[in-house]
Amino acid sequence: MSNSSSITEFLLLALADTRELQLLHFWLFLGIYLAALLGNGLIITTIACDHHLHTPMYFFLLNLSLFDLGCISTTVPKAMDNSLWDTRAISYKGCAAQVFLFSFLMSAEYSLLTVMAYDRYVAICKPLHYGTLLGSRACVHMAAAVWGNAFLYALLHTANTFSVPLCRGNALDQFFCEIPQILKLSCSDTYLREVGLIAFSVFLLLGCFVFMVLSYVQIFRAVLRIPSAQGRHKAFSTCIPHLAVVSLFLSTGIFAYLKPPSIFSSSLDVVFAIFYSVVPPAVNPLIYSMRNQELKDALRNLVTGCLSAAKSCLPSSAADSQCMS
Repeated sequence: MSNSSSITEFLLLALADTRELQLLHFWLFLGIYLAALLGNGLIITTIACDHHLHTPMYFFLLNLSLFDLGCISTTVPKAMDNSLWDTRAISYKGCAAQVFLFSFLMSAEYSLLTVMAYDRYVAICKPLHYGTLLGSRACVHMAAAVWGNAFLYALLHTANTFSVPLCRGNALDQFFCEIPQILKLSCSDTYLREVGLIAFSVFLLLGCFVFMVLSYVQIFRAVLRIPSAQGRHKAFSTCIPHLAVVSLFLSTGIFAYLKPPSIFSSSLDVVFAIFYSVVPPAVNPLIYSMRNQELKDALRNLVTGCLSAAKSCLPSSAADSQCMS
């Protein structure tokens, strides 16, 4: 038996028992992590460099890519390190930092998806007021609100979670520090305070979800009234990626946190956690780039420009080497 004041580290769930499977998990996580870095890095660089993409929709997409990068960087590198070096330990402070960053980034991403739904609603249903309702100042204020609210949300959850007395060991049934897994170590009724906070958070999340549903009902009604097929296709092409990302984010999160107790399993919890915390950051860039012709063109121009710049440097390097010889 121990209490939270005597715990100096937590033990994360080992993803495999044999060395071969541990290395397999390391390479699998490394591949997913590199894909997320590449995809989100390309989107951030493209939007930042191409002035044609300096619009509210792409400004919010840039923020989404930043959140995705931060989210996957909070959990995956530590899991890779544990698999590579055959260890399970994470320090108490490291676990607290992981809880704070993960709560911050996940709540910020959900809030941003709600803001992006509002952006699509204004763009399609009220196009004449788009510049007024979503000017540069309004976009900055919305982004600041997302970052600020997520920071307060994460700070409150982290403070509540780590103020709960822990007396059931220090082993967590997850590959990263997750609030429900930490609360399982509690031996006091004070954990109900955090449970109540989570219930309140679920209520707010449902409010955001209802707002997104109502926004898309209005969007689809407006799109179906567009007379030309080309106009409808263009409107749908800007909405479908956002809908796909929202669906992936919500479905995996709901299965992870609201699944029936009857199907409890440590391995199943890990699978669900991977699907809501690791897969979306790696898949989101692909979703947005597949249906968005404007973004694909900008990516192509960026890659072409980089290749042209690299080729232009080759002759001068070759000439320099000949002069040196």
